[in-house]
Amino acid sequence: MFPRYEEVSHEIRKMDGVNALAVIAVFASVLLWASANGPYLADAHKDKGLNCTACHGDTMEVDDNETLVNSACVKCHGSLAKVAEKSEEAVNAHKSHLGNMNCTVCHAGHADSMSYCLGCHHFDMNIPFGKVAARVPSTTLPVVKEIPANLRTDKTDIVIIGAGATGFAAAITAHDRGAKVILLEKMPITGGNSQLAAGGMNASETRIQKEKGIKDSVDLMYEDTMKGGKNTSDPCLVKILAKDSAAAVDWLTSLGADLSDVGRLGGASAARAHRPSGGAAVGANITQALKKNAEDRKIDIRVNSRAIKILEDGKGRVTGVLVEGKHSKLYKISAKAVIIAAGGFSANPERVAYYQPTFKGMTTSNQPGATGDGIHLGDAAGGDLVDMKQIQIHPTVAAGSRILITEAVRGNGAILVNRDGRRFVNEMTTRDAASAAILAQTGKSAFLVFDEGIRKSLRQIEGYFHLNLVTAGTTIADLAAKIKVPAAELEATLSAYNKAVDEKSDAAFKRPDMPRSIKTPRFYAIEIMPGVHYTMGGLKVDANAQVMAKDGKPIPGLFAAGEGTGGVHGANRLGGNSITQTIVFGRIVGESAAKFAKQ
Repeated sequence: MFPRYEEVSHEIRKMDGVNALAVIAVFASVLLWASANGPYLADAHKDKGLNCTACHGDTMEVDDNETLVNSACVKCHGSLAKVAEKSEEAVNAHKSHLGNMNCTVCHAGHADSMSYCLGCHHFDMNIPFGKVAARVPSTTLPVVKEIPANLRTDKTDIVIIGAGATGFAAAITAHDRGAKVILLEKMPITGGNSQLAAGGMNASETRIQKEKGIKDSVDLMYEDTMKGGKNTSDPCLVKILAKDSAAAVDWLTSLGADLSDVGRLGGASAARAHRPSGGAAVGANITQALKKNAEDRKIDIRVNSRAIKILEDGKGRVTGVLVEGKHSKLYKISAKAVIIAAGGFSANPERVAYYQPTFKGMTTSNQPGATGDGIHLGDAAGGDLVDMKQIQIHPTVAAGSRILITEAVRGNGAILVNRDGRRFVNEMTTRDAASAAILAQTGKSAFLVFDEGIRKSLRQIEGYFHLNLVTAGTTIADLAAKIKVPAAELEATLSAYNKAVDEKSDAAFKRPDMPRSIKTPRFYAIEIMPGVHYTMGGLKVDANAQVMAKDGKPIPGLFAAGEGTGGVHGANRLGGNSITQTIVFGRIVGESAAKFAKQ
């Protein structure tokens, strides 16, 4: 079992709960409606002369996707885009990288509304009948002591746990191979950490690279990945990652994703980080394309639905999952195969501290749902775990926030300076080395310094201005004064760096790629510090994405892919390899599970 995984007792009522719970929920809502001038959004609607059916419809249905309520919101208030046009807030929560979200993600009728954004951000946001904190999931899973025999049971070929890029890639692939799929997501929105990915998607020997004259090879990508992981990665999995990367880019492009721009990230010997035009963030573009394609295929996607147990028969063959829904409560899904695609545990501080005590109390760049559920479920089902102590901290999280500053800012030319105004590290080294160097500086933080030219080279940078993370100066001396570093030292540092760019040789730190000098006013700085970013360990899988038991044999019917699996990255993940892993192995796991389900 997952070591020292704290579990809370979960008492299951012995009843056919779904219909009864729906009736109870409706009855409760009617009682709340009776209270005019109350504290919730529902009361405000009642004051406007609306009754229950205005939001819940004549049937008063309750579902975990809250589709009926959300459609009613849109009918009265318009789409998110329309609401965004009317919003006057400095930070417009109705227009974001998260795409077209359900209204109920933030707005609740019969409870406190809470901003989903605040799970990651620290904005001063107003929300009707709301509070300034976001609901976040428990980092523990409930213990199921007894499963009632009369629970509702849905049937499908494949259940997928986790609706990030891996889950969507698996769902689309399995569907296209003829399998019936149910995709579960415990959070109120899909996308997971994949939606937050910024830097790019590594791939070698792609059509786009060739068009741009970029020389790269599968072998070189393999060597870079093995070296980045300190040669502790599973060579078989790394070979698959590199060999199938170009096909993964082609597949995403065929689904409507934009990967037309190519940059270079730390640890790479060539420019192979594929991203949208202008250097825009890759994650939102990919996940929204995947989501649209899944919806077009009418794949059954269920949010607010947490898988809490893998079900097996007496012979150890996986037979489905036990699910706890927000409204539907407890039910079963019978399936021929289960895919775990629920990600890592960077947002589970207890688990992080257990495996790496020195990271205790450190912030994370991850979305709140990254608590390691899938790893725990696979562990409880007898799966083997590998590389669990290998936890990556990202060097550039904006100080005082959970906002990741993409590695692409450094890739496009920015440098790191300490409080003495001096460079102290090769900015394009691996993440572990860069993080260690920053933590060794006074204040355990540093400044990411760039100019107007670098700002214009990367669209993502504009978002950091929007979030008030950037300090600007009309001159280098002006910037130095604002960030409180010695002006003479900062000027000397930039002069030396610009000379190195001109000479194409960084004698001081051996930076391999310096695409731009830093000399075009205005000048900018973002204070950054390391934060927990990625967990390299997880369930052990084979080349077909089957979960391996501790005896070295695959668990029949159990598959896994994505960050919740170990072996791909070893001791350190290279920037740009995460999205590659999700798509390459997401497609493999979807195909493998679909083939298994037909047996």
